[in-house]
Amino acid sequence: MVAESNYGAGQIQVLEGLEAVRKRPAMYIGSTDGRGLHHLVYEVVDNAIDEALAGHCSHIEVELHDDGSVSVRDDGRGIPVDTHEEYDRPAVEVILTVLHAGGKFDKESYQVSGGLHGVGVSVVNALSEWLTVEVDRNGKRYEQRFERGEPVTELETVTDVPEDQTGTRIQFKPDTDIFEVEKFSFSTLESRLRELAFLNSGVRISLIDDRDPDADTATFEYEGGIREFVEYLNETRTPLHGDVIYLEDESAGVQVEIAMQATEDLQSSTHAFANNINTREGGTHLTGFKTALTRVVNGYAKDHDLLKAIDGENLKGEDIREGLTAVISVKHPDPQFEGQTKTKLGNSDVRGVVESALHDGLNTYFEEHPDTAEAIISKAIEAAKARKAAQKAEELTRRKSALESTSLPGKLADCQTKEPEDSELFIVEGDSAGGSTKQARDRKFQAVLPIRGKILNVEKHRLDRILENEEIRAMIRAIGTGIGEEFDIDELRYGRVILATDADVDGAHIRTLLLTFFYRHMRPLLENGHVYAIKPPLYRIRYRGETYDAMTEADRERIVEEECNGNPTQIQRFKGLGEMNPEQLWESAMNPENRILKRITIEDAAEADRMFSVLMGDAVGPRKQFIKEHATDAEWVDI
Repeated sequence: MVAESNYGAGQIQVLEGLEAVRKRPAMYIGSTDGRGLHHLVYEVVDNAIDEALAGHCSHIEVELHDDGSVSVRDDGRGIPVDTHEEYDRPAVEVILTVLHAGGKFDKESYQVSGGLHGVGVSVVNALSEWLTVEVDRNGKRYEQRFERGEPVTELETVTDVPEDQTGTRIQFKPDTDIFEVEKFSFSTLESRLRELAFLNSGVRISLIDDRDPDADTATFEYEGGIREFVEYLNETRTPLHGDVIYLEDESAGVQVEIAMQATEDLQSSTHAFANNINTREGGTHLTGFKTALTRVVNGYAKDHDLLKAIDGENLKGEDIREGLTAVISVKHPDPQFEGQTKTKLGNSDVRGVVESALHDGLNTYFEEHPDTAEAIISKAIEAAKARKAAQKAEELTRRKSALESTSLPGKLADCQTKEPEDSELFIVEGDSAGGSTKQARDRKFQAVLPIRGKILNVEKHRLDRILENEEIRAMIRAIGTGIGEEFDIDELRYGRVILATDADVDGAHIRTLLLTFFYRHMRPLLENGHVYAIKPPLYRIRYRGETYDAMTEADRERIVEEECNGNPTQIQRFKGLGEMNPEQLWESAMNPENRILKRITIEDAAEADRMFSVLMGDAVGPRKQFIKEHATDAEWVDI
């Protein structure tokens, strides 16, 4: 018999103020890992960007301090410090302690705001061990301090400043009781701040790292805006025409900017933003762009009799976008975001505004630049020929036939559970490692798919050639989602797709090839956090009956000195997963209790896109330069 629970009004909890944020932080910032940690910085920077969009801010400075805190300073108007009538407290205190308080809901203060998508600086305050705010306004500098969301000082005037000096500086230290990661990543912040500078031409954004005395200050300022963004993305590609096509328009308060340039690459690179938010799931602005682009290119090609090579048939959108790099940026007074991660724009009016802007602007551009128009159409015709050839090729090289088979690959050792959220697929390098992994696994929830050698570099090949690769076809069938435009995340058979490659140069190369394939043809797997890589130990060290696993050379040296008194009984170097016996492999790489997995995500799709082109594309120069600059940062490499 179930005991009767005492459930009444007394059991209903009301979380006052910012208590709800501290109780359920992931509801407000998505997670408490590195992504959530950096989201705090983005929230504060977004407020400064909103000041820039309103025409009141030209310089934003982000500084990482050696005590683990970060500060964001802007030269905007300064947060209001006068008394808020309803709360009888200074407005700056209300903004920092009350959810959904701010000027973003007042169209007179901000015509366009990126901060509307966010959770506000009050959540940053709630999740910080401490936060201080300085406001320069009215010829005075005001200061107030908070701890875990609560004010611990009154708003005070600390000094006089020149009458024309205005701005806000917020410094905070994330609460280590809440966040799993404590250290800010310079490169992660650098990517986002660079992106914001591209999207907001003329705004100067600086990133300073006080933690490293040798670190340079990164400063971003792009008068060319998204035109320079496209040039940056195309640094490793060969453009088909010299100038970046740039179009802008405004209708019903919606501002549209489009920049694009065709290249000789096979991969397209299209990035859509709404109010500075990277809408990775697309939305109405991206739909409008694709529709108008296809219509304009086909219209010009027909009018100028350029489609003879494909018997006068229309080009498909995928033909035209092959090798195209494009950035679409819209700024809307009332953006509506939808989708699982709130990164899909839903405003229906935006589609028509973008279609109209691109249709009129690109038609005019093509008439004025016929050589560019013909170069773009010629490239699209080649893509269409390849697509048509693939449709007529053998069954396994045709997309539909390659993906419609319901049979699983013969070398897949499947798991027993059919629940995707409980299951894992290990993609293992080589039959030897595959054999060990199959013996080591827990067959209830762990499946194993061995692949032979290095798969095709998909960066350099069209889909028809990619689908000829037996190892790629096996992965597609095992994962179950399909690829490209036919990808369906609901058909995913495994909640975790784990790349299990050796801890050496070849293993790193194979992992990169696999990630290139996932990024180009199964990107939602990465965007939704389903892809992982194991980090197997390099050494196993034994001393007086104890066993120690060393993940790096530095770990090995430390263990030998500190744990083994410089005289270990045995040091075993693991050159590959196949060299481990099943017990070792289970304990070090597969046992959820012991293993180290790295989740591979896409924080910045544009930067990831560019990096895959650098590492896997045809241009040798940028790759050599990247290796020179970052060789000392490499991990998981067998020296």
